[in-house]
Amino acid sequence: MRVVVTGGLGFIGSNFIRHTISKFDEVLNIDNLSYGSNRRNLDDVKVVRKYKFVRGSTWDGGLVTRISRKADIIVNFAAESHVDRSISNPESFVKSNILGTFRLLEAARKNNVGTFLHVSTDEVYGDADSRNINSFKEDDSTWPSNPYSATKASAESLVLSYCRTYGLKCIVTRCSNNFGPYQSPEKLVPKTIIRALSNQRIPLYGGGTQKRSWIYVLDHVEALEAVLHRGRSGQIYNISAWGELTNQEIVEKVLLLLGKPDDLMETTEDRPGHDRRYSIDFSKVSAQIGWHPRYDLDNAIEETVNWYTANRTWWARTATARTLHPAPWKLKWSK
Repeated sequence: MRVVVTGGLGFIGSNFIRHTISKFDEVLNIDNLSYGSNRRNLDDVKVVRKYKFVRGSTWDGGLVTRISRKADIIVNFAAESHVDRSISNPESFVKSNILGTFRLLEAARKNNVGTFLHVSTDEVYGDADSRNINSFKEDDSTWPSNPYSATKASAESLVLSYCRTYGLKCIVTRCSNNFGPYQSPEKLVPKTIIRALSNQRIPLYGGGTQKRSWIYVLDHVEALEAVLHRGRSGQIYNISAWGELTNQEIVEKVLLLLGKPDDLMETTEDRPGHDRRYSIDFSKVSAQIGWHPRYDLDNAIEETVNWYTANRTWWARTATARTLHPAPWKLKWSK
């Protein structure tokens, strides 16, 4: 079986390839090597003969049509995914997340690809508290709050329309906040680890009281594998793990593991349109697919802290003053 993975040098995509490489006949990874990607993410996989890498963008219709010509599966991770950057430069998110998904769907349709798995986000639902919802279920409406989540919601609509109109087997997954190895230093957990290691202040947007459901990335990729095997066409599956924690609680756990004082935490202004709470019900994927999270939260955070501590050379070049900035939405991002 031949699978095309888009965005496979990013955080979740690279973990997915590493987890599934032995289970496919060929894995072809297309990635444009933008800020969310890192060539070193798959240093341990690039020597495997069944793995192939193509540098390119998903919005290049000719390219994605050619490389998916013999594909059985397309797994679409490719996306601009940093909310702060979407506030500063929303146009690039429209191009990558919407146009890129459209080009992939057209390639899948023309080449009769067997399954199109679109990896989305729980952020498409918007803020649970402002909508008076306890935990979102798959049939709840979407109400995105920022350009990133709006483009992801738009991409989902395209995917599901191709399922209904063209009969393409399409599945959408919506996952909660991920953390784990190979995550960009811009994200909360690695940013906290890296700043704390050098005794820099840890910025908490608006005090860090925002609540999120969290999941270890290895649980997420196992869920995606299960959905590929047992998911139904035209369906959406929420994926999450543990109960909700505030951003401050996550930071406190990291600081405790690093032996750093809580007074490193610093309240900063909140970013525009910041959702207060995300919460999703993942009972559907458990009941219909049989997937359940395997990792304990505290152990997963400890493994993540240990990985970043032991792999400073991996993040040293990307952990710049800009990526670790306490208010990145105020910076100008060209890509």
